[in-house]
Amino acid sequence: MVSLRENNREEGICPICQEHLKEAVSTDCGHFFCRVCLAQHVEKASVFGVFYCPLCRKPCSEGVLGAAYICHSHQKKVCWFCEESRLLLCIECLVSPEHKFHCELAIEDAISHYKERLNRRSRKLRKDLGELRRLRAQEEEKLQAMQFQVACGPHRLEAKMENQLQTENQPDALPQQWPDQLKGMPAEVSGIFDISRTITQLSSLVTDLERTAKKLDANMLKNASDLLTSHDLIPDHLTLGQ
Repeated sequence: MVSLRENNREEGICPICQEHLKEAVSTDCGHFFCRVCLAQHVEKASVFGVFYCPLCRKPCSEGVLGAAYICHSHQKKVCWFCEESRLLLCIECLVSPEHKFHCELAIEDAISHYKERLNRRSRKLRKDLGELRRLRAQEEEKLQAMQFQVACGPHRLEAKMENQLQTENQPDALPQQWPDQLKGMPAEVSGIFDISRTITQLSSLVTDLERTAKKLDANMLKNASDLLTSHDLIPDHLTLGQ
């Protein structure tokens, strides 16, 4: 086992993981650790009922992890995440009637579980984004074809109308087709706007999912759960390829 080094504070290195400090927290005796590393140490030490500095072994309070890791109701370290209430729980919360039939995960298990779900949801939405971009390109091609038809239509109609006047003398039959083409254009444009708006919304959600997965810790579990349970942003009328 690698021994913990005393001189790592000046180097900015966590004595537990031997890497650069992340969300550094200090124990009562003045030693610095990554918040996650110290939280894991506290969780193991809580089994024996005593929390001590992993470097000098002096007793410390669990409050060194910060308010987000301490139960406000019982002033004890939180160790579980309740999926129903989306709250961090201490041992006393866990045995309370309120959470008797709830599903709780140990914080480290919850972080791993939600990180996987966030990444899986992100991959699915990236696939949806690709389908939506292809759908938008198809609709834009249709609109361009329609705009070309509109630009060239009057000349075609004039020639066709002259032909009809000369042969059938039915000038009112052809103009009815032209307004029908014009009526279709606003729907095409509106459809492209709908797709673009959905692409923007999904892109923002993907960014949030990936950012949360990358930085996920105990304090962000509720936010992760909220992101995963957000409603699907793809409107029903936008059919995606499978």
